[in-house]
Amino acid sequence: MSLGMIGANIDAQWAYQSFSKINKNMSTVQLRMATGKKINTPEDDPAGYQLARSLEKRGRGLSVALQNVSNAKSVLNIAESAYQGIMDLLQVAKEKATQAADATLNNSQRTAIHNQIEKMGAEIDAIADFTTFNGNNLIDGSYKDGVQSLSFQVGEVGSNTLDVHLEGANSAALKINDINLTTAAGASSAMETIGAAIDTLSELIQDIGEYKTRLNSKESTLASAVTNTEAVRSNIEDADLVKEQMNMMKLQILQQTAATAFTQANAAPQMVLQLFG
Repeated sequence: MSLGMIGANIDAQWAYQSFSKINKNMSTVQLRMATGKKINTPEDDPAGYQLARSLEKRGRGLSVALQNVSNAKSVLNIAESAYQGIMDLLQVAKEKATQAADATLNNSQRTAIHNQIEKMGAEIDAIADFTTFNGNNLIDGSYKDGVQSLSFQVGEVGSNTLDVHLEGANSAALKINDINLTTAAGASSAMETIGAAIDTLSELIQDIGEYKTRLNSKESTLASAVTNTEAVRSNIEDADLVKEQMNMMKLQILQQTAATAFTQANAAPQMVLQLFG
């Protein structure tokens, strides 16, 4: 700077501009370190902000869908447990019917077995009536033959659903509500009826297993999608705190040098006074 140009201290102006720019950059870095995000407002990166919001929308939808899958598995576990409980009763009933069909028993003994199996039928109906989830009966026939189904939302798109059809498993649905074991012939017929009910229930339990297999696959896919989506969003929007800390150290040094340059630039015109000494 020419010592005679005291009316326009250009060096000081440049130093001031540099100092102001450094302070602004330091504020930006401090905000990123405080929030953990390198995009805090749309003006930071308009395209990046829009993409981050889109990825956030997808990630949140996938996370909820993943929770829905977990809930669906819980519902199926409840239904499966009830089916298994009914299966245990049917197996015992089959044993009793086989016993009642034997010629070594008299009608009085068969009547006792009949009464016992009737109580088992009532217990099967009780299991079917009390197997519920969130107020919905599951295996009382409400979701039979696709007339009514449980539609689980297993994706972040509306069409990504899994429709579950749960067949009824009460005594009427299994066709064991009208058996008679008070005679050998009736007991023999009951053996066939109860055996068919066991086969039917086995198929229902198999269906539950197939639904759960599909849900397990969907759960794995969703978990991977959630992780990958969040990773992409984080790469776009989140701040690298180590890098920001390094930037802060660099800016602090530049701030000190700019302040020194500004002070020296303002002091230089004072040397003109020495010419009049």
